[in-house]
Amino acid sequence: MSDSTAPARSSIRNRFLAVDCSNAADVLDSLGLPDQGLSPEFAPYPRDGGKLAGWAFTIRGQMAPYERGGGDPEKMAACAELTPDSVSVWAGGGEGVCFFGELIAIGMKQRGSVGALVDGGVRDVAWLKQLGYPVYARYRTPIQSIGRWKVTGYGMPVSLPGATARQVQVMPGDFVLGDDDGALVIPANVVEEVLQQAEAIGAKEQEIRSDLAAGRLSLADALTKYGHV
Repeated sequence: MSDSTAPARSSIRNRFLAVDCSNAADVLDSLGLPDQGLSPEFAPYPRDGGKLAGWAFTIRGQMAPYERGGGDPEKMAACAELTPDSVSVWAGGGEGVCFFGELIAIGMKQRGSVGALVDGGVRDVAWLKQLGYPVYARYRTPIQSIGRWKVTGYGMPVSLPGATARQVQVMPGDFVLGDDDGALVIPANVVEEVLQQAEAIGAKEQEIRSDLAAGRLSLADALTKYGHV
């Protein structure tokens, strides 16, 4: 993005909250970036947990048995680096265990983080709802990660399962957007362009809705006037 200051980042995030994920995906297609959608497995927990929009802070881990007494210090170190308007992006191919729960969410929210995208499991779903902290994940489970899965690094490129490609790369500073239709990753160098074009599509769609609802146009007329709908 052209301006990386905190106010600019916050302004862009707030505008994305009014953008449909489907419109952003259409813009990415038009820009020659057709494989930015994430696997349909990713869903909000709870299901009415709200929109996910923010700048990617990447965290990577792996399944690795270890002594439980010391916890996962690298996970705590990663969480301490989160900044306002960021979405923590958890990668690492864990299966059956929880990477993320209520207490970590509380700490992240206190640091200004605005959500999490988890290539694995979450728990404490009822508490996450009360917290009002959007979390999109592949599954939910009561099984903790301590002793089973651990963080191995953060702030580096990671990959998540994709919708139209096997993997989608996520770079620190990319933009994560998720809503009822699913989730996608917008590369940092096209964030503002995607935002502007998606806003324009959204405005045109609102005109179409108004014309159809008021009976001013038939669907056929709308196709003639606006193109595809």
